[in-house]
Amino acid sequence: MKLDIKNPPMGWNSWDCYGASVTEDEVRKNALYMSKYLKKYGWEYIVVDIQWYEPTADGADYHDGAELVMDGYSRLMPAKNRFPSAKDGRGFTALAEYVHSLGLKFGIHILRGIPKQAIRENTKIFGTDIRAAQIAELGSVCDWNTDMCGVDMSRCGAQEYYDSIISMYAEWGVDFIKVDDISRPYHKAEIEAISKAIEKTGRDIVLSLSPGEAPVPEAEHLIKNANMWRMTDDFWDGWEQLKRMFDYCRAWFPYTGGGSFPDCDMLPLGRIGIRSHGGDRMTRFTRDEQRLLMSLWAVFKSPLFFGGDMTYNDEFTLSLMTNEDIIRINQTSFAGREVYRKGGEIVWTANGTGEKYLAVFNTGDEEISSLFDLRYICAENALSIREVWTNTEAAFSDSTMIHSRVLPHGVCLYIIGE
Repeated sequence: MKLDIKNPPMGWNSWDCYGASVTEDEVRKNALYMSKYLKKYGWEYIVVDIQWYEPTADGADYHDGAELVMDGYSRLMPAKNRFPSAKDGRGFTALAEYVHSLGLKFGIHILRGIPKQAIRENTKIFGTDIRAAQIAELGSVCDWNTDMCGVDMSRCGAQEYYDSIISMYAEWGVDFIKVDDISRPYHKAEIEAISKAIEKTGRDIVLSLSPGEAPVPEAEHLIKNANMWRMTDDFWDGWEQLKRMFDYCRAWFPYTGGGSFPDCDMLPLGRIGIRSHGGDRMTRFTRDEQRLLMSLWAVFKSPLFFGGDMTYNDEFTLSLMTNEDIIRINQTSFAGREVYRKGGEIVWTANGTGEKYLAVFNTGDEEISSLFDLRYICAENALSIREVWTNTEAAFSDSTMIHSRVLPHGVCLYIIGE
């Protein structure tokens, strides 16, 4: 049984800024920043993304055949040149302890399967007499990272392998595991194996599955076994990708809540691309597009994982992350749904305790004038209506109609008091 969580997880992930090459020092600096400026708003997870076991990692690209750090039981270990506290076989214990000391939680990224290096060396599976080659599914290899082979869950030792790595992570103090190359294509047996292994540890660990598109027909299976799963492939700072996110959210909104959260992917905001895709830059999204993005992630209840190096945040970026209205909508709303589309106008709503939320999005390239009938969402008796981004009272044409002028690629987000 998966961990029961009430709200979408909020945190930081190293991928958008440091690709496959983040270092311990960079992780610690971002953790310290979060503890100082963001923890009180609900941000809590610090996640080390892919290739933490590769000493030669230097950017976003993967090095086929690179020597990985591995113990004698087929388990990958942190590269000590990048994570010095991992010396003497300590793994991520010391880094997790540091993150926990700040009142935060610690997470890691892993790839589905067993290392090819373990298969070549035919190393043992911890606690068994089985060896790596006996459980490997040699034809099941990720098409964008060739470090791993899938695990054939019908073979003896297969569950024991996943038990061995997950129990080690639990001993390190890991609170969040992002498993990659598992949702597209959909590896049902290995998802179940990892979920089962997490349950065996007795530790509260959030399970995140990647990449997308996760298949909508598998929604019930995902709800049973995972806390969050990617709806899309990697999301970057381009308008067309952001515009397409409305389609993914429309497909997945019935499955949000109750400890299950379809994931729009990380927020490519602030300073990104430092050693990752697209080159070192501040996000290419305009400020209007960033407000639109945060509004959609909020009303849809996507997990919120910031992708930029937080220590370089400017005042505007920090204001997005500390907007209490956005966080309240994301964390406490329910029944988020698309109401209608009309040209470039897309309207979403969600319910709260004693209030409703209304988002009028403009995905077109010209300003729009929107007239919305509050009776569509049973809010015609509203006591107050406030627009979040301007923090102003809304304009009415009569008692049931709300008028919005929405900039291109922009949003008007309303809190409706009942």
